[in-house]
Amino acid sequence: MKKIYVSLMAIATLASCNIRANRTEQATNGKPDSVTTTTAQKQRPTKEQTPKSKGSPTDRTRVEKTLKELATMRKKLTKGEMILRVARLFIGKPYVAHTLDRNSSEKLVVNLDELDCTTYLENVVAMVLCIDRGLTTFDDFADMLMKIRYRGGKLSYENRLHYFHWWLTDNERMGFVEEISTPNPPFTAVQKLKINYMSQNQSAYDMLRNNPRRVSAIKALEDATNGTSVRYIPKQQLKNVALMRSVVHDGDLIALVTNKKNLDTTHLGIAVWHKDGLHLINASSLTKNGNSVVEPTETLYHYLMARPYNTGIRVARLILPNTGR
Repeated sequence: MKKIYVSLMAIATLASCNIRANRTEQATNGKPDSVTTTTAQKQRPTKEQTPKSKGSPTDRTRVEKTLKELATMRKKLTKGEMILRVARLFIGKPYVAHTLDRNSSEKLVVNLDELDCTTYLENVVAMVLCIDRGLTTFDDFADMLMKIRYRGGKLSYENRLHYFHWWLTDNERMGFVEEISTPNPPFTAVQKLKINYMSQNQSAYDMLRNNPRRVSAIKALEDATNGTSVRYIPKQQLKNVALMRSVVHDGDLIALVTNKKNLDTTHLGIAVWHKDGLHLINASSLTKNGNSVVEPTETLYHYLMARPYNTGIRVARLILPNTGR
């Protein structure tokens, strides 16, 4: 199929995986491994649901089957095992960007078949939180997705948690996650946030373009965040496997910190330990990963060292009081 290169969208796609309208990884040379939009992707219908809707029959069946089966295993699996069990259900699903931005107005999008790094993380988190709480219906899942995707669970484009720092802060306030920022070491580095990418590149966003009211609202939220200092693990520390194993657990949520202008992070995934070190299950835009959700053979340390613009990682952990053997 002929690839259609869209330069304006490519600018935003290069910038950040977790600014939701525009996400992709980057290849080692700093250029996108694949920044394309196909006609088929543009015409593919969005799967939209609200917490009170029935959902597509396929999605409803898949979600409810998973929730019911794993809810019975809450006391048989550790927290990390439960998270990884859900995370691996999506391996092989295609990486597709912009799935939340195919509508003229903000809607809760439920799409389990086309994922970028943030929507992948959100689907996993929403499922795991439901399982921990014994919630087993599709409506429960959609309601949880609404709560973790939007500030205070309130649906609007302005309330969508576009930056990872926003997502983490709001979900921590909701009692769903906790940020891990100690001990020191390995949390030896500090990032002072300056996040104005969206307001300064409004023309790259369909739902910001020609909407000054919305741009103003986003800019006010960005400016309120600017100046915040957060602690993270510099990537060189990932070589210290013994220390890292004591700090980062299977199933932790990982955000890749960046030094790119006006951004906080560029990619998200789920931590998993292999014999050779820490790896990242993630929705990958890289051709070598099949443009899909993957549990890569490459360690996270080697991935980060090949990318000068990634300086380290932030770590968060799901709060699962009802899960664990």
